[in-house]
Amino acid sequence: MNLAEQVYQAVKPLPDPIVQEILDFALFLRQREAAVEWQNLMHAQTVSLSDWDNTEDEVWNNVPAI
Repeated sequence: MNLAEQVYQAVKPLPDPIVQEILDFALFLRQREAAVEWQNLMHAQTVSLSDWDNTEDEVWNNVPAI
């Protein structure tokens, strides 16, 4: 029996209000994980773009957009 099946077997006999709390908590954990992934992506983007902000490339700052 895999972990998801074990969770299902443990939750199945519980009353609906408690199952709803468990579901709410599981959805909260998924949302929190997604937020952490988004923060990691934003941090990686900031770090990678910081390499482009240097004095050697200052001449490109005044190039008009096409």
